[in-house]
Amino acid sequence: MPSKAKTVFVCALCGAESPKWMGCCPGCGEWNSMSEEVRRPQQAASGKSPGAAPLQGQRLKDITCDSSIRYRTGLGELDRVLGGGLVKGSVVLLGGDPGIGKSTILLQICQTIDQDVRILYISGEESPHQLKLRANRLGVTTEQLSVLCETDVQGICETIKAEKPGLVVIDSIQTMNVADVNSSPGSVTQVRESTNLLLRTAKRLNIPMLLVGHVNKDGNIAGPKVLEHIVDTVLYFEGERHLSYRILRAVKNRYGSTNEIGVFEMQDRGLAQVENPSMMLIAGRPMGTSGSCVACVMEGSRPILAEVQALVSPTSFGNPRRMQNGIDSSRAAMLMAVLEKRASYFFGAMDTYINVIGGLKLDEPSTDLSVAMALVSGLKDQPLPDDALAFGEIGLGGELRSVSHCEQRVREAARLGFARCIVPKQNFARLPKALRHEIKVIGASNVRSAWEALTG
Repeated sequence: MPSKAKTVFVCALCGAESPKWMGCCPGCGEWNSMSEEVRRPQQAASGKSPGAAPLQGQRLKDITCDSSIRYRTGLGELDRVLGGGLVKGSVVLLGGDPGIGKSTILLQICQTIDQDVRILYISGEESPHQLKLRANRLGVTTEQLSVLCETDVQGICETIKAEKPGLVVIDSIQTMNVADVNSSPGSVTQVRESTNLLLRTAKRLNIPMLLVGHVNKDGNIAGPKVLEHIVDTVLYFEGERHLSYRILRAVKNRYGSTNEIGVFEMQDRGLAQVENPSMMLIAGRPMGTSGSCVACVMEGSRPILAEVQALVSPTSFGNPRRMQNGIDSSRAAMLMAVLEKRASYFFGAMDTYINVIGGLKLDEPSTDLSVAMALVSGLKDQPLPDDALAFGEIGLGGELRSVSHCEQRVREAARLGFARCIVPKQNFARLPKALRHEIKVIGASNVRSAWEALTG
């Protein structure tokens, strides 16, 4: 007599199971993450598969790999983040907030990728007519694009096996379902099993696959955390919906670096590439205004200039306000403490507001000096020179520590027309002498000497 179906509770983040509901997940400790699922009984499998033959491995030196292993998407910013293009047989997961541009960029890829590549676009959220309307708006006219509006993963895999397209797009993985799994689409089990089926199909047929993943209120991709472990590459779209600029960042990439970023601008006809993000981020910078300093950060192999602004004003409350946008609040508090203790710039009775223009998030220690100079400029209400920038890590003793890729940062500043650059003294000693003729480079040993070099 077959056993009855049983109910289990599964954590949406780590996939841990429990026979009863629990407020706190026993696996990862997350609260309110357990969801109910009904499991069908399965036939017991024998311990040994009849007729199974031993498998033969390949020697690594016998495996060939050339440039044809990747597809160029036609979007240079996306290719940069992917490490050179889409690897055949890879599965890429693209996440981001609603309306950020996930479906837009995937439909644009269908137009810009090599015209010999046949594309199968599978949508579980839109009808063919809705897709056609969006394609007309974005100017997608390729004849190599086929559209399938379906959510049954098993049927989708059979269609992929029969048609053998060069690229498959799934929009979105949370709408897909496996008929044999007894739970609703979007549940932990459905997302996991659907991704596993699509992954096996992509690897077996050597077809690259792009998946759209929705995010929850915390900004993480909805579904089990194992979803990000299954796929080869995880990309995130960052940016505010009311701002036109979008930053594409890789948080996992088996075939390239995770330090590269791609910058796009949302326009009427889709996402346009921003090939010079430094110029975009410092465009419109006010001249002769206090509390502004230009920083230079490294995003992978690319130096990017960004403007840091600080507003410092006497507080009208018992406790001064500390607000930051684009930098870590703990780092900002540490910098203000160092400026008070080591350089005698006091912020105890001042409200401080720090903002990074363009929605960029600065998490690199080399931006310490730029933030500190903007704070001192705002405190003294003394503008910094418009043609100067500063970068360097600040220690708790107020000293400046060396940073990596100093020469590339200085060359980027010289290319964009800056005349003066403040760097740590250790980096200054290692710079080529020829570079110092292109731009005036000043080495500083601490925050006070850096301020004096900027305003002297």
